[in-house]
Amino acid sequence: MSDLVDAPAGLGATVVRAGALLGWFVGHERIIVAFSGGADSALVLAAAVRALGADRVVAVTAVSASLASGELEAARDVAAGLGVEHRSLATDEMAEEGYRANSGQRCYFCKATLLDTLAPLATSLGGTVVTGTNADDRRSAFRPGMRAATERGVREPLAESALTKGEVRAISRAWGLETSDKPAAACLSSRIAHGLEITTARLARVDVAEASVRALAAEAGVVLRDLRVRDLGEAGARVEVGDDAVDAVAALDGLVPAMAVAGFDGAVDVAAFRSGSMNVVPAP
Repeated sequence: MSDLVDAPAGLGATVVRAGALLGWFVGHERIIVAFSGGADSALVLAAAVRALGADRVVAVTAVSASLASGELEAARDVAAGLGVEHRSLATDEMAEEGYRANSGQRCYFCKATLLDTLAPLATSLGGTVVTGTNADDRRSAFRPGMRAATERGVREPLAESALTKGEVRAISRAWGLETSDKPAAACLSSRIAHGLEITTARLARVDVAEASVRALAAEAGVVLRDLRVRDLGEAGARVEVGDDAVDAVAALDGLVPAMAVAGFDGAVDVAAFRSGSMNVVPAP
């Protein structure tokens, strides 16, 4: 926590919570982090290493059709930078009818599958399974995945230490974590409107479409921090980007053809990014 000693006075509460986070790990023999590679789980991983040492920490990333391209490699790099053993774990949430049906409870089935698949590994290693859920997540009204974690006794060091998303990023910057400013990156299934069946083809076309939009934007010199391609079924697709990039992306040459190549033949709308927007979009 020495990185935060000279922090501005306004960060006093954050300093205290950073100390509480490190203290949370005291007494644990081994920690197994359900590791997406995002800012939250990366801070949990880094805190566990600081508190226990890298040899008593394992990072596990779930791998399935819903994992966006490049995310597994990024997670491996973060774990390697912290000196932590990284394992990938194949999960088959597609086998769950509740997941494929894509109701408002889809995340419950996804998280349950992940944690049930992870359980035998945790038992063999003799460790405590933790996630990157933070205090803001716990205050959200729409987090069915957290119910699956609670039912299975999975722990949440950030939430239990009262760390908010802003504090996660502040501590991550102080500790020099490359994930401190990484945009949120939900799984690909979160891009598909509720009520539309989750299929590997739908997930793949979203992944290809997002990669295509990023490539077109980069070629045109448009910086994209946030990007989601929302699958609206027969209604087409909606490309969501940061407020400052909406007009530039809408004007990109080749946007509609690129989306068609990815598999979106209907209308293509460009709008401002809003986290959780698919939770309120009715299925066509």
